[in-house]
Parts: sequence; structure tokens; C-alpha cells
Amino acid sequence: MPNAADLLREHGLPVTAQRVAVLGAVSSRPHATADAIAEVVRARIGTISRQGVYDALGILVKKGIIRRIQPARSPALYEDRVGDNHHHLICRSCGNTTDVDCSVGHRPCLTASEDGGFEIDEAEVIYWGTCPTCLKNR
Repeated sequence: MPNAADLLREHGLPVTAQRVAVLGAVSSRPHATADAIAEVVRARIGTISRQGVYDALGILVKKGIIRRIQPARSPALYEDRVGDNHHHLICRSCGNTTDVDCSVGHRPCLTASEDGGFEIDEAEVIYWGTCPTCLKNR
């Protein structure tokens, strides 16, 4: 990932310690929840409110710097891999989440049977299963 401060400036955002720390936490812990990101940020810069973390995550998602994914029955997860329309594998047992490249290899990866007049530019797919670690522990 490019320098966090430069990335924020490129997207027209003021550089703050909170935003830099949140961006660094997302980069170091892909697929983390907001609460997990808050823990990392607090360890790096000290005090930050829960709302401060959510505000920073929200603006970073809005600007396209990070991506928010919302698996069914799970809290939102955040990652800094953006722009390539990849998908995710999630373990039903432990929640381990990992990236998987596009199922076809080009955007939007899947063709809808009916587009309803929409111009489709992205497909979001989540594969569910059991990770290798949980399979070993069965």
C-alpha cells in the first residue's frame, strides 16, 4: 500500500493521526471488524472513540480507499484490497476470511440472467465452507 498520508491526500482527505492509524490497521489486519481495527488503532495512537473509528472507516470506504464487506449474519469486515472485484471465502466454524480472485477473471466476474436495465459493473460473491484448520480439528 502507498504511504497512508499520500493516499489520503490523493483522495482529497485531510491527513489525521486517526485516519492514518485506521488505514494502517486495515492494511495490517485484512477482513477485520471495526472493533478489531479499534483495538489496533488504540495500541498505536492511544485513545480513539468507537465513533471516531467508524467515522474514519466510513469516509475511507466512501472514497474507495478501503472496502467494506458484509457477510450474512456477520459484522462488517474491512480490507484495503480495492478495485479488482475479488471475492471471499469464509469459514462457517471460525470466521476465517480469505480473498479469492474473480470466478471468471474479468469484471464483473458473473453475468446476471436478467440485468433489469442496469449497467452491471461489479459482482460480490461470498463462498462459505470450512477452512483447513477447522477441518483438521473436527
